[in-house]
Amino acid sequence: MATIEEQIQQIEDEIFNTMKNKATEHHIGKLKARIAKLRAQLELHRAKSSGGGKGYYIKKAGDATVALVGFPSVGKSSLLNLMTGTESEVGAYQFTTLEVIPGIMEYEGAKIQILDMPGIIKGASKGKGRGKEVIAAARNSDIILLMGDVFNFRIDVLLRELYDAGIRLDVKPPNIHFSHSDRGGLVVRSTKKLTKMTEEQIIEIVRAYGLISGTIVFREDVEPDRLVDFLAGNRIYIPSITIINKIDQEYAGVRRNIKKYYQEDYMDISVVKNQGVEELKRIIFERLKFMRIYLKPQGGPPDMEEPLVILESSTVQAVCEHLHRDFVELYRFGNVWGPSAKYPGQSVGLHHILKDGDIVTILLRKK
Repeated sequence: MATIEEQIQQIEDEIFNTMKNKATEHHIGKLKARIAKLRAQLELHRAKSSGGGKGYYIKKAGDATVALVGFPSVGKSSLLNLMTGTESEVGAYQFTTLEVIPGIMEYEGAKIQILDMPGIIKGASKGKGRGKEVIAAARNSDIILLMGDVFNFRIDVLLRELYDAGIRLDVKPPNIHFSHSDRGGLVVRSTKKLTKMTEEQIIEIVRAYGLISGTIVFREDVEPDRLVDFLAGNRIYIPSITIINKIDQEYAGVRRNIKKYYQEDYMDISVVKNQGVEELKRIIFERLKFMRIYLKPQGGPPDMEEPLVILESSTVQAVCEHLHRDFVELYRFGNVWGPSAKYPGQSVGLHHILKDGDIVTILLRKK
């Protein structure tokens, strides 16, 4: 009997050899659903049989985490050192970094954790070059920094490895909802006109996941891949920034070659010349979408000079966690003034979602 990896390869080969047109779209969608199920089984099997590798569990620190994902020897360690002052080993040979090295970048009142990780290579999502462990660390980040250089700029390879590992960059999760039922078969409903799949195609893909009765509701028109992502349930959606290092060594035709493999916008930087690094810091800060929360002691005025900087749409619980590790357990209630409050001084619980500019008072019970 073929192994799970062999079954996946056989289906991928079938997809590759199938002519892509309207008539085959349904069949390809079913094949992708089967691949997703097999990969989920494979991931579960690996998780049970392996305890992970040294250096790949990194405790989150600071207000947000940025993962440096790139090829070997494109300057990730040098960039980390420049942005954070962390001493990550640098060498002019591949795989200098053998573990994940964290550092903290302070910018506009925010403390941002930067992770320098071993370079990934083609096949990383299947485990080559410790790729599975590196990608596992990337999945826990708030933003991914894709890094190449003027000599190694196949960003499309990085994108494919991350995609195959279930990481979706710069897109939102599909707006789909499924509710189970004990009988009645599968019912398809939509608030939008569905043009990319027929109802029959949708039902076939849903059944491939063992779902035989319930209602699936679409609030957007999605392609088969997006439906598969929803059904798999293990996708991670993360924003990204792409940078090309060593632009000080630019040569004729390099920009044209980069665009051949990567059509989206990217940043030119030179770590050696410290060119574009300050701009990169600003863009990281902006893409993370921080907000400022002002703390007010009970009965006193708010501190409007030194706000707490946290990620957009954070809850009161996130504020408590930033202030002290015991505050969540000791929390009684809070008061909020500002954009998220229905009225000034609204009493709120831990799960109240805050907005930029809110003023918050935290009241704790005694130990």
